[in-house]
Amino acid sequence: MKIGGVPVSRCEEVLVLPRMDGDLVIKAAAVLSMEEFETLCPKPEAPVRLTKEGKVPDFDAKDFVEALRSWANKRYAYICIKSLEPSEIEWETVKMDEPGTWMKWTDELQEAGIASTELNRISTVILEANALSENKLKEARDSFLLGQGKTE
Repeated sequence: MKIGGVPVSRCEEVLVLPRMDGDLVIKAAAVLSMEEFETLCPKPEAPVRLTKEGKVPDFDAKDFVEALRSWANKRYAYICIKSLEPSEIEWETVKMDEPGTWMKWTDELQEAGIASTELNRISTVILEANALSENKLKEARDSFLLGQGKTE
């Protein structure tokens, strides 16, 4: 598919972490679909309680709130791991088909020698690949207008 003659591709960001024995290239790409996540980790449903109006969802139930928090944390971890697939990381404890392992991604990177400051940079690259910031939109708009012979 093309839009205005430009092939559509997913957003990718690159981070290079310097190392004496060879730089580590971290590539993050936008997650295009959450279908795999939703299959592996369905969103928890609130329990139902009886009231004089009938059955209503109990969104304040302690177990539901905790299950929803756990689900949201797994969702974020999934996005991070999935975004990092272009980096070809050979995970030892993280398995894409095992949601219970996803939360280990930061621990595994740190155990491998990634500093917490570098982990912050990796997280930022992941977020940049999966979000449209105002700066990115402005840069793209300015580039487009410059190509059209227009300036702001």
